[in-house]
Amino acid sequence: MRSFATLGLIGAAALAAASDVHVLKQDTFKAFVESNDLVLAEFYAPWCGHCKALAPEYEEAATTLKEKNIPLAKIDCTEEADLCKDHGVEGYPTLKVFRGPTNPAVYPGQRKAQAIISYMTKQSLPAVSAVTKDTLEEFSASDKVVVVGYFAADDKTSNTTFTKVAETLRDSYLFGASSDAELAKKEGVTVPGFVLYKTFDEGKNVFSGKFEDAEITKFISASATPLVGEVGPETYAGYMESGIPLLYIFAEEASERESLAKELKDVAEKFKGKVSFATIDAKSFGQHAGNLNLEVGKWPAVAIQEIAKNQKFPFSQEEKVNAKNIEKFVNDFVSGAIEPSIKSEPIPESNDGPVTVIVAKNYDEIVLDDDKDVLVEFYAPWCGHCKALAPKYEELGALYGKKDKIVIAKVDATANDVPDEIQGFPTIKLFPAGKKKAPVDYQGSRTVEDLAEFIRDHGTYGVDGLKNKKSAVDDEDIAKATEGMPQQAMAASEKAKDSAESATEKAKETAEAATESAKTGAAKVAEKAKDAAEAVVEALTDDEGGQADHDEL
Repeated sequence: MRSFATLGLIGAAALAAASDVHVLKQDTFKAFVESNDLVLAEFYAPWCGHCKALAPEYEEAATTLKEKNIPLAKIDCTEEADLCKDHGVEGYPTLKVFRGPTNPAVYPGQRKAQAIISYMTKQSLPAVSAVTKDTLEEFSASDKVVVVGYFAADDKTSNTTFTKVAETLRDSYLFGASSDAELAKKEGVTVPGFVLYKTFDEGKNVFSGKFEDAEITKFISASATPLVGEVGPETYAGYMESGIPLLYIFAEEASERESLAKELKDVAEKFKGKVSFATIDAKSFGQHAGNLNLEVGKWPAVAIQEIAKNQKFPFSQEEKVNAKNIEKFVNDFVSGAIEPSIKSEPIPESNDGPVTVIVAKNYDEIVLDDDKDVLVEFYAPWCGHCKALAPKYEELGALYGKKDKIVIAKVDATANDVPDEIQGFPTIKLFPAGKKKAPVDYQGSRTVEDLAEFIRDHGTYGVDGLKNKKSAVDDEDIAKATEGMPQQAMAASEKAKDSAESATEKAKETAEAATESAKTGAAKVAEKAKDAAEAVVEALTDDEGGQADHDEL
């Protein structure tokens, strides 16, 4: 009779055999990506918890995408270390989209089956797919959000404008187009125009503004966001990328979140495109309320985050969360009648160390100084990676001691409100002189050398801090090489003195031992002894009267 362990192994083997995810190795990888037009590859480690959580989602996506001839693959980086290194893998899981063996793109979506399916389906299609009256129903329902443009076949200007927007947003939305005038009329569109079809809220939105890329993009961003959505790990990035101020509704129970969403839906409709509304699970993500300057634990609670400037506007926790109060609060925000809440540590009394300390109250003064390249580390006190970086960052700061062109700075992003949206710690950004509106994110290794090279290559002044480090190292080497030389020289001098005195004394003794009758001979002996003593001193001195160099005495 077979044991349970044996049955388990057989089951695991059967499951592995049935997998639709291709296992790639160093000797099979290149041929596989060359033989497929589009491949999603996961670089993983078996011990990685996030990889384990992704596994069933990845399998589900692979099975669905197999029908569309879009293969999914995985590479075990504990076995294929060189292959993973070649593709710049620094964390697990790393997912990359390949269209051939070179220049892959990082997969930017959520690690969920439907998100992977949606994204890879979009990647497999042209930026804009042709749509007819026979395919519209199926195409418009093929994703959560689908945009279909309607314009005449000879309207090249509208076609170009729509295609440009589609190329920019193709990672997020599915785009189609039709030149069927009757179909456009049936869908309620005045050409040129478009319809955004969606699986939530009112089902579709018809665009009626100016057919220009900025207006089209703004409309799509607003319409693709649910009137009252939900903030979580899968949706947070989307809200941040939209650039639209976000109103958070914190509540612990799902039933209360649902009730508040229903009550505030009309308010959300009124401010659609100006403020997004979303509930958030206070049990799981309540600590985020502290980042919005709310009192954690006092629920329900509401706050608006102005994403573009990362400003926080907490709703008074002494007032009731209802449609009337929230409508007034949002109206005051939109009209500019309320000031943002700013959290800041005190400005340091002294800031002369190698790393300049930033707080909210001196942020603009230091970071936006247009005459200096400013490298800023946004950190959290509890962050292990930040603690590991600290001594290296101090060493980096020491390379630019004068702070006349380069400033190395840090800010505790948990204790200070900063205008930058920080999604992980440490986050490092360079704010170049003369280009403060275009900071450069640092993505390299956290070493002194790499950080210095980043400042040199992306800063306005091109200062090479490593030259200062090399100079300091050279000085240190010289100091070590000459260490103890003064003591050696002194010892050499003492030795010379002792030798001279000894020779003189011996000459004296020889002279005294001579008889009166041998005075002439004694004088000759004394003269020779004197010459010997002078020779000893001369041998231990250089041409200018100093002590000569000697390895040993």
